[in-house]
Amino acid sequence: MKKNGVVIFILVLSVFAAITNEMGIVGVLPQITEKFQITTSQAGILVSIFALVVALFGPFVTLIVSGFNRKRSLLFIMFILTIANTVNAYSSSFGLTLLFRIIPALFLALLISLAISVAVKLAPSEQKGKASAKVFAGVTLGLVLGVPVTSLLADQFSLQTAFLFCASVSAVSFLGIAFFMPTMPVDEKLSYGKQFSILGKLPVWLNLLTVMFVFATMFSVYSYFAEYVTQISHVQGAWISILLMLFGLFGLVGNFLFSNLLQKNLLRTVMLYPIIYLIVYGFINFAGMYTIPMIVLIFVWGTVHSGGLIISQTWLSTETVDAPEFGNSLYMSFSNFGITIGSSLAGWFISHFGTGSLLLSGMLFAILAGLTIVLKLSFFRNISLENPSY
Repeated sequence: MKKNGVVIFILVLSVFAAITNEMGIVGVLPQITEKFQITTSQAGILVSIFALVVALFGPFVTLIVSGFNRKRSLLFIMFILTIANTVNAYSSSFGLTLLFRIIPALFLALLISLAISVAVKLAPSEQKGKASAKVFAGVTLGLVLGVPVTSLLADQFSLQTAFLFCASVSAVSFLGIAFFMPTMPVDEKLSYGKQFSILGKLPVWLNLLTVMFVFATMFSVYSYFAEYVTQISHVQGAWISILLMLFGLFGLVGNFLFSNLLQKNLLRTVMLYPIIYLIVYGFINFAGMYTIPMIVLIFVWGTVHSGGLIISQTWLSTETVDAPEFGNSLYMSFSNFGITIGSSLAGWFISHFGTGSLLLSGMLFAILAGLTIVLKLSFFRNISLENPSY
């Protein structure tokens, strides 16, 4: 039992390494532009191409690898992450750096899918929900700690140091998996046709749309967090980094809070989530221009924000019980689509109506998420609500 706990911790560390690899680049774009003598928009391709590759190829890579030993698959992915970040630490070519952003992106959805699957498999029956929440805590930690740490290392030392930090965390995860994780062959390999067949079900597509809209709700506003608190809440300098850190720390609380709520009543929690987010955005819209109330609201916002990770994954898993790992890869794909459309529409709102209108995009997506949930329940009430992802 104790060893299983160590393995779950290593899985969390692996997810942290992967998310830091994906999102940490955001914090070092100025150093990237300076190193390769390129424009900011060119450097931004390193961010967008990663999300696009995850969205387009993640499910298919997971499908192809579905019959492989889980331990070997995880070792391979962490090896790729270690090599990719090491190459980027010493790369003098933007093309080479771009290539070694694309390669690990191919395996991000697979990593998250395997981490959830293995954590749930190793956990006792009464703690499976908490095991899944711990994996998502790795995502939150990657966002709240991975991004500022890589930015700080690049700023205080060098871009090479930032990449080597990502490589080191990946290498530690590789060693942890190698020495502590038991071998985990797939007991019964599902045929590609059976896994792919879940996409022929309308309820699956409604739940996938919910995932996309929930992530659009979350990231349409969060993507412009710094700009909003600077322009509207009048927060300046180091306080922005502090608030981002607090946002993430309360996000860890939200992971486990919503995990417990899901275990008590999945349907009610899923139905209420878009409404709760609408209320939070409403309060921010009303009081966001005042610094102190905004700081207090950030605690609530961070808690609610991270709940969307596990709520949307659990909701999707109610319809993908026949192919859970493929379902988790679809979750990663549509969540990345959600981040893309959410941040894009929010940028359009800002450019046309000003920063103060940013919350309107988040509210719009929250309404759309609620509508897809209502549609699903109106036409398809026959869903498995007890431990759906296990």
